[in-house]
Amino acid sequence: MPAVHECRYHVQPTDIDDQGHVNNLEYLKWMQTAAVEHSAVQGWPPERYVEEGSAWVVRSHWIEYQQPAFEGDEIVVRTWVANFKKVLSLRKFQIERPADNTILAIAETNWAYIGTKHRVPRRIPKELIEAFEVIESLPTADE
Repeated sequence: MPAVHECRYHVQPTDIDDQGHVNNLEYLKWMQTAAVEHSAVQGWPPERYVEEGSAWVVRSHWIEYQQPAFEGDEIVVRTWVANFKKVLSLRKFQIERPADNTILAIAETNWAYIGTKHRVPRRIPKELIEAFEVIESLPTADE
Protein backbone atom coordinates (compact mmCIF):
# COMPACT_ATOMS: atom_id res chain seq x y z
CA MET A 1 0.00 0.00 0.00
CA PRO A 2 1.46 3.37 -0.98
CA ALA A 3 2.42 5.83 1.74
CA VAL A 4 2.13 8.56 -0.89
CA HIS A 5 -0.88 8.41 -3.18
CA GLU A 6 -0.91 10.10 -6.60
CA CYS A 7 -3.89 11.32 -8.60
CA ARG A 8 -3.57 12.72 -12.10
CA TYR A 9 -5.85 15.35 -13.59
CA HIS A 10 -6.14 17.05 -16.95
CA VAL A 11 -7.18 20.69 -16.49
CA GLN A 12 -10.52 21.28 -18.21
CA PRO A 13 -11.97 24.56 -19.53
CA THR A 14 -14.50 24.47 -16.66
CA ASP A 15 -11.61 24.53 -14.14
CA ILE A 16 -10.49 27.99 -15.32
CA ASP A 17 -11.47 31.22 -13.56
CA ASP A 18 -11.82 34.81 -14.80
CA GLN A 19 -8.05 35.30 -14.47
CA GLY A 20 -7.33 32.54 -16.98
CA HIS A 21 -5.88 29.97 -14.57
CA VAL A 22 -7.24 27.12 -12.46
CA ASN A 23 -9.77 28.33 -9.90
CA ASN A 24 -8.72 27.93 -6.27
CA LEU A 25 -11.75 25.76 -5.54
CA GLU A 26 -10.50 23.17 -8.05
CA TYR A 27 -7.42 22.62 -5.90
CA LEU A 28 -9.67 21.83 -2.94
CA LYS A 29 -11.69 19.39 -5.06
CA TRP A 30 -8.51 17.68 -6.26
CA MET A 31 -7.27 17.43 -2.68
CA GLN A 32 -10.50 15.91 -1.40
CA THR A 33 -10.66 13.44 -4.27
CA ALA A 34 -7.05 12.40 -3.68
CA ALA A 35 -7.69 11.92 0.05
CA VAL A 36 -10.77 9.75 -0.58
CA GLU A 37 -8.94 7.69 -3.22
CA HIS A 38 -5.93 7.19 -0.91
CA SER A 39 -8.19 6.03 1.89
CA ALA A 40 -9.94 3.59 -0.44
CA VAL A 41 -6.64 2.15 -1.66
CA GLN A 42 -5.66 1.61 1.98
CA GLY A 43 -8.81 -0.44 2.58
CA TRP A 44 -11.05 2.35 3.82
CA PRO A 45 -13.44 3.24 0.97
CA PRO A 46 -16.47 5.47 1.67
CA GLU A 47 -18.69 2.41 2.20
CA ARG A 48 -16.52 1.19 5.07
CA TYR A 49 -16.89 4.48 6.91
CA VAL A 50 -20.67 4.23 6.46
CA GLU A 51 -20.60 0.70 7.92
CA GLU A 52 -18.49 1.97 10.84
CA GLY A 53 -20.89 4.89 11.41
CA SER A 54 -18.04 7.33 11.03
CA ALA A 55 -16.69 10.01 8.73
CA TRP A 56 -13.91 12.53 8.33
CA VAL A 57 -14.79 16.24 8.38
CA VAL A 58 -12.46 19.11 7.55
CA ARG A 59 -11.30 21.15 10.50
CA SER A 60 -9.02 23.41 8.46
CA HIS A 61 -7.29 23.79 5.10
CA TRP A 62 -4.02 25.56 4.41
CA ILE A 63 -2.86 26.09 0.82
CA GLU A 64 0.14 27.97 -0.52
CA TYR A 65 -0.23 28.63 -4.23
CA GLN A 66 3.20 28.87 -5.86
CA GLN A 67 2.48 28.87 -9.60
CA PRO A 68 -0.72 28.85 -11.68
CA ALA A 69 -2.08 25.92 -13.68
CA PHE A 70 -3.74 26.41 -17.05
CA GLU A 71 -6.21 24.70 -19.36
CA GLY A 72 -4.71 21.56 -20.86
CA ASP A 73 -2.09 21.08 -18.12
CA GLU A 74 -1.60 17.62 -16.69
CA ILE A 75 -1.54 17.82 -12.90
CA VAL A 76 -0.35 15.36 -10.27
CA VAL A 77 -1.71 15.61 -6.74
CA ARG A 78 0.38 13.73 -4.18
CA THR A 79 -1.06 13.13 -0.74
CA TRP A 80 0.04 11.38 2.44
CA VAL A 81 -0.90 11.18 6.10
CA ALA A 82 1.51 13.22 8.23
CA ASN A 83 0.09 12.28 11.64
CA PHE A 84 -2.71 10.80 13.67
CA LYS A 85 -3.79 12.15 17.02
CA LYS A 86 -6.69 11.06 19.21
CA VAL A 87 -9.45 12.37 16.91
CA LEU A 88 -7.46 14.39 14.35
CA SER A 89 -5.28 13.57 11.39
CA LEU A 90 -3.09 15.86 9.31
CA ARG A 91 -2.94 15.09 5.59
CA LYS A 92 -0.46 16.86 3.34
CA PHE A 93 -0.49 17.53 -0.39
CA GLN A 94 1.88 18.53 -3.14
CA ILE A 95 0.38 19.60 -6.46
CA GLU A 96 2.75 19.53 -9.42
CA ARG A 97 2.80 20.03 -13.18
CA PRO A 98 5.07 17.17 -14.36
CA ALA A 99 5.69 18.65 -17.82
CA ASP A 100 8.09 21.18 -16.29
CA ASN A 101 8.45 19.76 -12.75
CA THR A 102 6.80 22.87 -11.31
CA ILE A 103 5.28 22.72 -7.84
CA LEU A 104 1.99 24.56 -8.19
CA ALA A 105 0.85 24.35 -4.58
CA ILE A 106 1.56 22.75 -1.24
CA ALA A 107 -1.25 22.18 1.18
CA GLU A 108 -2.48 20.57 4.38
CA THR A 109 -5.87 19.53 5.62
CA ASN A 110 -6.56 18.88 9.27
CA TRP A 111 -9.30 16.24 9.45
CA ALA A 112 -11.47 15.37 12.45
CA TYR A 113 -12.85 11.85 12.81
CA ILE A 114 -16.50 11.82 13.90
CA GLY A 115 -19.34 9.44 14.61
CA THR A 116 -22.09 10.11 12.11
CA LYS A 117 -25.00 9.41 14.44
CA HIS A 118 -24.34 12.32 16.82
CA ARG A 119 -21.79 14.24 14.70
CA VAL A 120 -19.27 14.37 17.53
CA PRO A 121 -15.54 13.56 17.53
CA ARG A 122 -14.65 9.90 17.92
CA ARG A 123 -11.32 8.27 18.70
CA ILE A 124 -9.64 7.08 15.50
CA PRO A 125 -9.69 3.27 15.56
CA LYS A 126 -6.39 1.41 15.72
CA GLU A 127 -7.17 -0.56 12.53
CA LEU A 128 -7.67 2.70 10.63
CA ILE A 129 -4.38 4.14 11.87
CA GLU A 130 -2.58 0.90 11.01
CA ALA A 131 -3.87 1.05 7.42
CA PHE A 132 -1.63 4.05 6.69
CA GLU A 133 2.09 4.64 6.77
CA VAL A 134 2.62 8.01 8.42
CA ILE A 135 5.30 10.23 6.88
CA GLU A 136 5.91 13.82 7.88
CA SER A 137 7.02 15.03 4.47
CA LEU A 138 7.93 13.82 1.01
CA PRO A 139 11.47 12.57 0.67
CA THR A 140 13.72 14.89 -1.31
CA ALA A 141 15.87 13.78 -4.24
CA ASP A 142 18.85 13.66 -1.85
CA GLU A 143 17.19 11.18 0.52
